[in-house]
Amino acid sequence: MEKKQFQAESKRLLDLMIHSIYTHQEIFLREIISNASDAIDKLAYIALTDENVGLNADEFAITIARDEKNRILTVSDNGIGMDKDEMEANLGTICKSGSLQFKQEMEKADDIDIIGQFGVGFYSAFMAADTITVVSKKYGSDQAWMWQSSGADGYTIQPCERASVGTDVIMKLKEDTEDEKYSRFLETYEIKELIWKYSDYIRYPIRMEVETSRKKEDSPEDKPEYETVTEVQTLNSMVPIWQRNKKDVTEEETNQFYREKFFDYEPPIATIQASVEGTVAYKTLLFIPAKAPYDFYTKDFKKGLQLYSSGVMIMENCEDLLPDHFRFVRGVVDSQDLSLNISREMLQHDRQLKFIANNLEKRIRTELTKLLENDREKYEKFFAAFGRQLKYGTVADYGVNKDKLQDLLLFWSSKENKLVTLKEYVEAMPEEQKHIYFASGESRQRLAQLPQMSKLQDKGYDVLFFTEDVDEFVPSTLQKFMDKEFKNISSDDLELDSEDEKQAAEEQAKSFEDTVKFVKETLGDLVSDVRLSTSLGEHPCCMVPESGMSFEMEKYFHRMNPDMPMNGGRILEINGNHPAVAAIRDLMETDKEKAEKYAKILHAQACIMADLPLQDPTAYTDLVCSLM
Repeated sequence: MEKKQFQAESKRLLDLMIHSIYTHQEIFLREIISNASDAIDKLAYIALTDENVGLNADEFAITIARDEKNRILTVSDNGIGMDKDEMEANLGTICKSGSLQFKQEMEKADDIDIIGQFGVGFYSAFMAADTITVVSKKYGSDQAWMWQSSGADGYTIQPCERASVGTDVIMKLKEDTEDEKYSRFLETYEIKELIWKYSDYIRYPIRMEVETSRKKEDSPEDKPEYETVTEVQTLNSMVPIWQRNKKDVTEEETNQFYREKFFDYEPPIATIQASVEGTVAYKTLLFIPAKAPYDFYTKDFKKGLQLYSSGVMIMENCEDLLPDHFRFVRGVVDSQDLSLNISREMLQHDRQLKFIANNLEKRIRTELTKLLENDREKYEKFFAAFGRQLKYGTVADYGVNKDKLQDLLLFWSSKENKLVTLKEYVEAMPEEQKHIYFASGESRQRLAQLPQMSKLQDKGYDVLFFTEDVDEFVPSTLQKFMDKEFKNISSDDLELDSEDEKQAAEEQAKSFEDTVKFVKETLGDLVSDVRLSTSLGEHPCCMVPESGMSFEMEKYFHRMNPDMPMNGGRILEINGNHPAVAAIRDLMETDKEKAEKYAKILHAQACIMADLPLQDPTAYTDLVCSLM
């Protein structure tokens, strides 16, 4: 037996492999199992043309054995094995990959599905093990060899005995510390959990002896007795549901997979399954959930799809596969064509990844459009859960995605008393209506009572009710929809008056010039202006913003930054046709003090209707009581 040094040299390099490339210690089991799968792949490929292999397809397997007393974990396979030279080349040289070389040597290399394309996965086992022993016998050889190493100090190779071809990776786990319990990798539950998480879709059975409880055969029914027995269990499901033909998978199976994989008790609203060939080949199974997770609108929520390569999970949340406006989508993507980096945990940002991401975005948008058109009830249920996210996506990044998302948005129609799309709103507009009218506020009930609603309702015009913070930013982002401009009924010129109405309004304004001036002088700095309005119906007054910023947007920015409240100015509009305004005009000559009180009451009422805070609620109450 001869002690040798690693060819790729130095303790520092091996430390890098162990401590820097991999972020989770548990990854080592995935890597060792993947290597075992690769070894079986190679022998299975040879078996297609060499009948001397002597193994049927259903006889290939990976076996896990545990020796808890001696802290030893063993992963065995009946794959192609290695001889001495290959051990030197593959295990003695860090970053040397036998899998990649094998694939390159095969005539039909493109048909071979081998994930191991970097030679560092094996060394991840040193994160959990002090000593690693590899016993291997190559197919076609009579001699087995044993490779052993305790890390950067080098390795030994010597002849040994092994009954059949294949490889055993024997890992002596480190002693437990305060920070890390390495013995957990010998526990049944932990091993099952890691295989389910990372290696569930390895195509060969992963088997392990497991203790289980069963009823004794001669146990009475009324007082059953149980015994602990050891049995060999297969820990992985092997065939991913997304790899099966879509027509062979029932809806029940798909929903069950979703509930178990993504921990949701409700079935998804919609499922997208696709198999794409061409420049980049991949299979995908996506789910649109029925409800938002409790943390969906928090920083803690992790978006992204589970990314697999040849059935081995590479990333649990690959954010680059989903745009932010579709962050609610769950699912998996499996591709052999992605450029993995050295640790398999992260991806190189290449055109293949972008190609898949662009395709997925289109498929999700198409599925949502179909749902909107064919199953309105389901879509509205989806929109109740994730509509806000679509709106955020519409206004984000200066509206770069607005053309993709605007047709998926729903808003409440005051006229139809239901949710409508912007297209449905425009198509239902009377011929003479020029604009899309909307109102922003905390509730539909409050918005329906706005003074500005009266004239619009009289003309038979619909008004969209915006009740979420983000709604306020949608019209400013879209600007127009189907060539129709948006108009905020609380702040914009609604352009409703005919020429005759405009002339009548001008004449009325002249007759109320003194009243408007009196009210403005009385209120002073409380308002930036007072003006007469003909759009208030039966209401005496209303408050509108002076600038283009609505009151709802002011409140939004104030919530975002309470220390810097924004105030775009207040304009009090009064209705010349209302008895309260006429009373002020009459009292200006006979009881100026009372007229001033009326003016202040109108201002307070306008603030209340606009859901604005009163500057002095106590003074307002005293004022009303003095008149009573």
